[in-house]
Amino acid sequence: MSTSSRPVVVGIGEVLWDLLPSGKQLGGAVMNFAYHAQALGAEGIVVSCVGDDELGHEILARLNALGMSREFVAIDPNHPTGTVDVAVDEKGVPTFTIHQDVAWDFIPCPDKLIELARRADAICFGTLAQRSAMSRAAIDRILAAARRECIRIFDINLRQSYYSESTIEVSLKRAQVLKLNDQELPVLSRMLKLPGEPVSAMRELAGRYGLCVIALTRGAGGSLLYVQGRLFEHPGYPADVVDTVGAGDAFTAALAVGLLRGEDPQAINDKANRLASFVCTQAGATPAIPGGMRG
Repeated sequence: MSTSSRPVVVGIGEVLWDLLPSGKQLGGAVMNFAYHAQALGAEGIVVSCVGDDELGHEILARLNALGMSREFVAIDPNHPTGTVDVAVDEKGVPTFTIHQDVAWDFIPCPDKLIELARRADAICFGTLAQRSAMSRAAIDRILAAARRECIRIFDINLRQSYYSESTIEVSLKRAQVLKLNDQELPVLSRMLKLPGEPVSAMRELAGRYGLCVIALTRGAGGSLLYVQGRLFEHPGYPADVVDTVGAGDAFTAALAVGLLRGEDPQAINDKANRLASFVCTQAGATPAIPGGMRG
C-alpha cells in the first residue's frame, strides 16, 4: 500500500465550527482528518461545502492560513455553514449536538471532483454526511471514480441518529479500511449480529466485508489494529486531557499515511496513538502539530 512520498489524501464530508465552551474551533471529522494527514506530510484535501456567510468565509480563510486547498469546498448560498454545539465533561469527553439542513448536507459533485478522485491515494468518508441524499451522492461518485489501488477508509463516526444499517453495510462493502471506537463497536455488533468480544467481532467484520485493516480505538486504553489477520495492540499514551475532540480523526490520518508509506503496523499504531494523545492535550481538533510528530 505504498505510493509516492507525498500521497494525495482526501476527506469528503462535513466541515464546520465546533462551538466549544472555550470558543469556536474548526472541525468536522473529515476536515480534521485532512488537516492531520497534511501535517504528517501528505497532500490533505477536504471536500465539503460551506454557506455564503461569515462563518463560511472564516472557514475558507482558515484553510488558507493552514496552507490547505479550498478548491473542493463549495459555497452554498441557500444553507448556513455547519455548526456543532459541543459540551465537554470533567474527563474532557465531548457530547455533540449536530445541526441539520446545513451547507455540508449539500455537497455538489462537479467534474473536477471526479478528477480529484482519480488521483487520490486514500479517501476517507463516514456516515454523518450520508444523512442527506445530495452529499451521499457526492460520496458515492467519488468512491466509484477512484482508482482500484486507492485506499477507501470508512471512519464510521456514529453521531446521534444520523446513520442506518443500510448506509453502514453499503459503506463497509466499499471500504478496505474501517476505523471505529469502543463505543461504536457494540452498536455495530448489535446491528450486524457480530460476536460480543472485540477481537472476534473484528475478525468477523474483516471476513464478511473483505476489510484489510480494522482500527479500534479505546480512548485512554490505546488501540487494537487488525491487519490481514494479525492483531497489533497498543496501550496508548497518558495525557493531561483538555478535550478529546478530533483525537480519533488524528488517529485515522496517521493510520492512512502510515499505510500509504508501507510502514510496519505496530509503528503505525504507535504513531497514531502518540498523535491522538497530543490532540487530547489541546483545545479543539486541529491544533498546531509539533515538528517531531510531522512526516
